[in-house]
Amino acid sequence: MPAKPNERQYRAMPVMVRALGADYGKREKRFDTEYYVEGYASTFDDPYVLFEDFDGNEYREIIAPTAFADADMTDVIMQFDHSGKVLARMSNGTLIVEPDEHGLFVAADLSGSQAARDLYEEITNGLITRMSWAFMIAADEYDRETRTTTITRVKKVYDVSAVSLPADPNTEISARNLLNGVIEQSRKEFARRKGALLRAKACLAITNAKKGN
Repeated sequence: MPAKPNERQYRAMPVMVRALGADYGKREKRFDTEYYVEGYASTFDDPYVLFEDFDGNEYREIIAPTAFADADMTDVIMQFDHSGKVLARMSNGTLIVEPDEHGLFVAADLSGSQAARDLYEEITNGLITRMSWAFMIAADEYDRETRTTTITRVKKVYDVSAVSLPADPNTEISARNLLNGVIEQSRKEFARRKGALLRAKACLAITNAKKGN
């Protein structure tokens, strides 16, 4: 399946983001700050459902461990829901975004602004628990038998975001691009079946009315 090299993709992943204070334990924090958070914006070799069509067929996506080998991550920013104020960024030393053996690891110092500190409190209180990322695809592969797209190369990572919901309206737009019209075909099929059902009901109503006369 062809990649869409000029279109920004979004994925909201069911991956935890945690706020870690002074009681963090033996594991080393990446930033010396009281407003420290970390998590994974994506995971490797971990299939997730991108879209389910009208017939219940699930279309999945996988991020390959080598996907970030040539990715441009020169100045990734951290936001909330991919919009609004910049809460941390790589160029000023308050954000780390790097692939490891598990996935795309994120660590941030959220002490730089009131908005960043407010997000830290929301994460600490369990109001925000998920992460998402915005990126551009360089190459992917599609397996029609398993209905699985494997992203083999990421061209650029734009931002990582703490998100309010693990699902995102942009995910459907991305799925439409990746699945080459599958979503639209499913919607047309749904409309066709719905129209046929309505016509059948109308014919039945006319038949019953004639019998009544």
